[in-house]
Amino acid sequence: MPLTKDDVLSALERIKLPDGKSLVAHDIVRALTVDGSTVRFVIEAPSAEVAKAMGPLRDAAEKLVASLPGVEKASVALTAHGPAPKAPAAPSLKIGGHPKPQDGPTKPAGVQRIIAIGSGKGGVGKSTVSSNLAVALARQGRKVGLLDADIYGPSQPRMMGINKRPGSPDGKTIIPLKAHGVTLMSIGFMMEEGKAVVWRGPMLMGALQQMLGQVEWGELDVLLVDLPPGTGDVQLTLCTKSELSGAIVVSTPQDVALIDARKALDMFATLKTPVLGLIENMSMFVCPDCGSQHEIFGQGGVRAEAEKMGVPLLGSLPIDLETRLAGDSGTPVAAGDGPMADAYARMAEGLIRGGMA
Repeated sequence: MPLTKDDVLSALERIKLPDGKSLVAHDIVRALTVDGSTVRFVIEAPSAEVAKAMGPLRDAAEKLVASLPGVEKASVALTAHGPAPKAPAAPSLKIGGHPKPQDGPTKPAGVQRIIAIGSGKGGVGKSTVSSNLAVALARQGRKVGLLDADIYGPSQPRMMGINKRPGSPDGKTIIPLKAHGVTLMSIGFMMEEGKAVVWRGPMLMGALQQMLGQVEWGELDVLLVDLPPGTGDVQLTLCTKSELSGAIVVSTPQDVALIDARKALDMFATLKTPVLGLIENMSMFVCPDCGSQHEIFGQGGVRAEAEKMGVPLLGSLPIDLETRLAGDSGTPVAAGDGPMADAYARMAEGLIRGGMA
């Protein structure tokens, strides 16, 4: 009469565990097969620790089954069942809070220069200029970082095409992200998209201190800081608590924009931060159909201001649909080819030649 599974299970009733109950009673025999004269099954221990102690029991079960009539080969495997070990929880990384005392202005280790990019008012394209200038410098072979310090309106995650939470090995150190050859950090990475940042001044100052001091920026030739518009807490903290190499001010030629740009220039002068140059954005509009030029926001205002202050006009940038589309899509126009990419490349070359980046 051929051997059956019931015959094997009946034999295994004789193999007892330390508590006196058999393998079958414990319901730990799995995948039992009888293939002619070959018997195979698995003993599934409740945990890895128990399995380590069940080696002799497995050997005894295999020897017993092999001795049954009609069995020429018995194969018994020992495995463990139980919850997988839990991965250690990711350290909690929090941004914001009151700043820590500093002895004086500091600079992240490995960063050669810090350049602030500011504007007197919003809507002049400061963040667009910051992202494209960072990419243009990186394409010139510079090691570039970009810190989005516009706490209330961070736009670099969208413009640089990356939006995920930075890692932290210990809940303190922040590992920045990288995009288009640029090392990148933004408060936008730490917040849920669409969630407003409702912080008072001390929390802004603490967040900026963290993003400068706790981020592993690595070796950088230059760190560009995209400031919020105006002359508030973030600007004051950066200029007084960091070793700034200088600042670049972005403005349109419009008189209203220039009024606020002058306030930004006065702020940097008051805080003894050298102004490295001005950038005129939206200087003109070139009609794509006829090629005619239109000075929608006026003409030459930023150039005149630069001459008056005795600082360089680093570049004049037209209103450009491609620049807007590229920023919205997450690939700055400076990362490609064309007239606007060339314009940013010339600005980057000028900064490098002048020893500013």
